Amino acid sequence: MPPSRAILRLADEPGYRRQIKAQTNLQEGRHALARKIFHGKNGQLYQSYHEGMEDLVGALDLVLNAVVLSNTRYMDAALAQLQAEGFDVRDEGAARLSPFVRHHINMLGRYSFPLPELPGGLRPLCKPDAGDE
Repeated sequence: MPPSRAILRLADEPGYRRQIKAQTNLQEGRHALARKIFHGKNGQLYQSYHEGMEDLVGALDLVLNAVVLSNTRYMDAALAQLQAEGFDVRDEGAARLSPFVRHHINMLGRYSFPLPELPGGLRPLCKPDAGDE
């Protein structure tokens, strides 16, 4: 499709605009999480060789994917628990959830990754009415 035709379609079709906006928001959420993970040196790559940059980007992708997987598992568990407790969880609301949430992740300090024996492999979920504790 020629660029001018795509611009006209964007201006003329509200459904197409919503689709583009949803895709853009998804990518921006991913980039915001990646920026938070890669906070050192303001997110700039300072390797003097190409392979070093590829290693850093690969490591960033690995950590980013691990965070997204963890968030997805906990969101799924939280939705299942809410449904089991009788809350009305609608599919259209659940579809709008993003695994790119990041406010609960500590990006500074020391990290330890012991493998605790947790039921179902997850830590206990917070109660929906509990505040920030």
